[in-house]
Amino acid sequence: MRDTCGLLKEAWYAACLSAELKGGRGGAGRPLGRQVLGELLVLWRAADGAPRAMQDRCLHRNALLSEGVVVDGCLACPYHGWMYDAEGRCAQVPSEGPAASSGAPRDARLRTYEAREEGGLVWVWMGDGAPARPPFEMPRWRARGWRSYYMKTPFANSVTNCVENFMDVPHTVFVHAGWFRSRRQTAVRAVVERTRDSVLVTYEQPNDSVGASRRLLNPRGKPMRHTDKFYMPNNTRVDYEFGDEGEVDTAFIITSTCTPVGPMETMVYTLISYKLGWLGWLAGLFLPWYTRQVIEQDVVIMEIQGRSLQHHGAPMFRSTPADALHEHIEELRARAEAGEAPPPPAVEEMTFWV
Repeated sequence: MRDTCGLLKEAWYAACLSAELKGGRGGAGRPLGRQVLGELLVLWRAADGAPRAMQDRCLHRNALLSEGVVVDGCLACPYHGWMYDAEGRCAQVPSEGPAASSGAPRDARLRTYEAREEGGLVWVWMGDGAPARPPFEMPRWRARGWRSYYMKTPFANSVTNCVENFMDVPHTVFVHAGWFRSRRQTAVRAVVERTRDSVLVTYEQPNDSVGASRRLLNPRGKPMRHTDKFYMPNNTRVDYEFGDEGEVDTAFIITSTCTPVGPMETMVYTLISYKLGWLGWLAGLFLPWYTRQVIEQDVVIMEIQGRSLQHHGAPMFRSTPADALHEHIEELRARAEAGEAPPPPAVEEMTFWV
C-alpha cells in the first residue's frame, strides 16, 4: 500500500498513544507492533526514552520483533536474540559467543522510520527522506483552561470515507438521531473553501445544538459557531464555540487523525478538547461515555458502507450540493495518490436541510 499511494505516504501518521508505548530512560520496556499503510512497524523506546520506529522483521529468520523485548537500550528478537540498536543496526548475535558484536553482519540493518512524540501521540513519518513538516498539531492538548482526552477507534473503511463521515452534518440526524442532533427540517447554509491542502467549512446555524450534552456545553443558550476543517492527508477538526459575537464562553473541539492500516482498515485517534469553566469537572464524568456511544454509531455505519464498497469495488457516488465538501476532499486525496499537484483553490456556498 505504501508503494502505490503516491504522495499520501509523504506524511506523519499516528502509530500509538504515548501512554501505550512503555519504557523510558534506562533502555528497558516492551515494544509495540503496528501497521501503517500496510507496513508492519515495531515501536519501542530507546535508552534516552525517545520513541523509535523500525521494520517489524528480524533480519535473521524474519520473526516479529514486536514480540521481543527491549534490553540495555537495544531491541531483542524473541527467536534467536539478535539485538538491534536505536539506529536499526544489528548490535549483537548471541550465537556468535561473548564477542557477539564482532560477529554481527556488517550490512545487517533494519529499515528505520522517523518517529516523534507530540500531542499525546507517537507519530511516524512514512515518506522517503527527511520529514517535510512537523506532525499535525492536536489542538488544546494540555492547554491552560482546557480539558482533553483521547479515544482510539478502529474503523472497517478507508481514510477518505472516515474523514468525510467526521465532517458530514446531514448524516447526524439519522445515524445519531436523539444523541447528537435531531431532524428539524431546517435549512443550513455553509461556505466551503478549498485550499491546496485543506477543506474548510463554516456553517450558518447559530441556534443549533449538539444533542444531549448541550446543557453542559452551552448552559446559557448562547449562539453557536460551527466550523469543520480537513487537513491533508488525514486530519479533521470540528469546532463548536458558544458565545456572543467576538466572545467564547465555552467551546468543544473534536480532532481526529486517521491512520491507514490497510486499504479498508483505519485506526482513528480522536482528541476531545473542551473549555467549560467550572462545569469542566462535571463534563469529565459524562463526556467520555457520551462521545464513545456517538463514535461507535459511526463505526457501525462505516462498516455498513465498507461492506458495500468491498463487494462492488470502485465507489459510484452520486452527490448533491450537500456533498460539496466531500468532493473537494476526494479530489485532494485522489490527486495526491496519483502523484499529481493539488487543484487550484476554490470557494463555494451550499445549502442543505437537516
